[in-house]
Amino acid sequence: MKKISFQNDILPLKNELYRLALRITLNPAEAEDVVQETMIKVWNRRDQWDEIESIEAFCLTICRNLALDKMRRMEGQNQSLDEGVHDAPDRSYSSNPEEQAMQQDRIGLIRRLIGQLPEKQRSAMQLRDFEGKSYKEIAAIMAISEEQVKINIFRARQAIRQKYLETEKYGL
Repeated sequence: MKKISFQNDILPLKNELYRLALRITLNPAEAEDVVQETMIKVWNRRDQWDEIESIEAFCLTICRNLALDKMRRMEGQNQSLDEGVHDAPDRSYSSNPEEQAMQQDRIGLIRRLIGQLPEKQRSAMQLRDFEGKSYKEIAAIMAISEEQVKINIFRARQAIRQKYLETEKYGL
């Protein structure tokens, strides 16, 4: 098995870990704390690295579990995805300010809808659609079967689609 180096194999995962933690906690400061705790836990288990099949899945699993634990402790605080992280608007869509505003509203709505999903669906969707992980990798990270991963992603997409259409048709 490959010799694992903290600097070359684990430290480069910090951005990916942060994105996962942010999708779960919905708070940039909390996500940073989760990543730091993840790195410490992974370092403390360095004697087990040779036995690990996928160090990336190992790190992502620890990160996910720590983020979920933090969310359970913070229970009751509802924050939306658009707090803290703001994407630059896509100016290529249209030069019309009204169209740009409508597009930003749609993006904000989708972020809120993703934030309202159950944790398993939100995590599975994050790993698949935003991180580009395979179903097998997601199953390993979330400790569920590949079939459950597919079901969670399907249900998440269906829920977002349905709520989005309901919102868009509201008032017509």
